[in-house]
Amino acid sequence: MGFREQSARVRRILGIVLAVVLLGGVAAAFVLGGDKGENGTATKTVRGVIGSEKAEFFADPEVVKALAAKGLTVRTETSGSWDMEELPLKGYDFAFPSAKAPADEIKAKLKVTAATQRPFYSPLVVVAHSAAAKVLSQNGLATLGPGGRTGVLKMEPYLAAARADRTWQQLKGSAGHADLSGTVFITSTDPIASNSGALYLAAASYVADGGRVAGDKTAVDRTAPLLRKLIAVQGAQQSSSDAPFRDFISNVGNPLVLVYESQVASQLIAKQDMGDLVVLYPDTTVSSDHTVVPLTEAGRTLGELLANDPELRKLAVRHGFRPQGPAGEFTAAVAGQTGYLKQTLDGIRQAPVPTSKVLHEMALRARDQGGTP
Repeated sequence: MGFREQSARVRRILGIVLAVVLLGGVAAAFVLGGDKGENGTATKTVRGVIGSEKAEFFADPEVVKALAAKGLTVRTETSGSWDMEELPLKGYDFAFPSAKAPADEIKAKLKVTAATQRPFYSPLVVVAHSAAAKVLSQNGLATLGPGGRTGVLKMEPYLAAARADRTWQQLKGSAGHADLSGTVFITSTDPIASNSGALYLAAASYVADGGRVAGDKTAVDRTAPLLRKLIAVQGAQQSSSDAPFRDFISNVGNPLVLVYESQVASQLIAKQDMGDLVVLYPDTTVSSDHTVVPLTEAGRTLGELLANDPELRKLAVRHGFRPQGPAGEFTAAVAGQTGYLKQTLDGIRQAPVPTSKVLHEMALRARDQGGTP
């Protein structure tokens, strides 16, 4: 890792640590004063580090109320999922990255013996502005459904365009759209720090290598040049998925952005105005299993509640997540939003995720940092 990237990562980690120190006094004050639930009974404070895409879920007053009813007050800090293993997690009750791979790394590093919980998941999707989606469709890179608000991104043609450095100006139908200029690319997060960015590489590698999941350095070598292109064209990257999505909604930046389906679904369920947003499901994608790593007994209790408590499962759906198990809760919640969302993922191929070691190697190579010798 180069000095600039290493310094940036250290600054991110130190920023989180400083925030923990500053907020620690607040959390301690609640504990010493005795947190009170909605019914006035004392609750136990549980501290954790979470991916940014779950921040609104834990801040939701209804979630706070439901947890208090079970005797818990949850205090959280946010971090990129892959950055979590570098944080000093002593004193925390749980870590809650956005996928199993970083959770496994945290569990191994801290020698956690308790079972993890995967209460909900969310597939990766690409949000596009309407004009961009139509141009992709006209050029065989996507198909759009009735109404043009949802569709499928064809990964093989898209990756072929990426290899060829295709520009928007080279695609028919782009004339007259000032925002469609330069190289066609998808904005993703930093794959070294963030789960969604790493999983984007996993899906791209799987498609580019003929449906084979990368299992070693030789496999990574085969797709590294393409993955490097996918990342280099983006320039500076964010360390979490929240900022790129907010930029997109504000009509800032690139017209194609990789996000979690949950980020879109939560806005739709809340009946927010989505402007000209179109949701493209990659025909080969990766679902992100949000995984609780319990560091204490209180963390284990929280993980089990999130996975099994009916009220918390319902609230997870309200924030756009798909609970593990039967799909009925999610399909019922988005029944009025099928113009944008797929109730089920039928017809969408799920790419297997490489091991943590291989995925990290893939991210390093994509960022042109060499990886392991």
